[in-house]
Amino acid sequence: MQGAWQAQAAQGKKVVSIKPHTLFDDVYGITVGVLFVAMGVLLLQAAGLITGGVAGISLLVSYVSGHSVGLLFMLINLPFFLFGYLFMGARFTIKSLVGSILIMAMLKLMPNGLVIGHIHPMVAALGGGTFCGMGILALARHGAGVGGTGIVTLWLQKKYAINAGRTQVAIDGVILLAALAIVSPGLVGWSSLSAVAMSSMVMAWHRPGRYFGN
Repeated sequence: MQGAWQAQAAQGKKVVSIKPHTLFDDVYGITVGVLFVAMGVLLLQAAGLITGGVAGISLLVSYVSGHSVGLLFMLINLPFFLFGYLFMGARFTIKSLVGSILIMAMLKLMPNGLVIGHIHPMVAALGGGTFCGMGILALARHGAGVGGTGIVTLWLQKKYAINAGRTQVAIDGVILLAALAIVSPGLVGWSSLSAVAMSSMVMAWHRPGRYFGN
């Protein structure tokens, strides 16, 4: 339709015209998603917690290796970007790659302007997990992901209608079990709360038919 995808949904006698996101919509939405994810990771890191997905894996490896969580976030994502390119398409992969680069940059820069002196693990778990989940949701609404396991869960939802949030919970369970070898059981418990908070955001709101943007 003259270069723009458009769909119509009938609701009784009302017809709703569905318009795709503009370039500005995508840029703004992805930027907001990046800020949410970076803030969530900083809260979790301040309390020594982890979470699910590639963010959790990056935090876990950073505690062991001492390397920057932002750099690890990018490196761990690379094979998942290849998967995304093969199964989700170039557009999705490019957006996700840009988002991940921005997250890496934010995680490098934000400690220069924000230093968290003390945070209770419960606050870090709920706040960090919710921020990360909100960021993932914002990115997904604009055709991008944070990379890693998120790409796989979004593909499973798109291809087989398997809820992305539920799949992420299963993957996060494996990550948290692995964390028991490195992080104290108490912190793993709080980390489990952060993973639930993160996945619940996606599970509740990233459903087919609930959102009409594209």
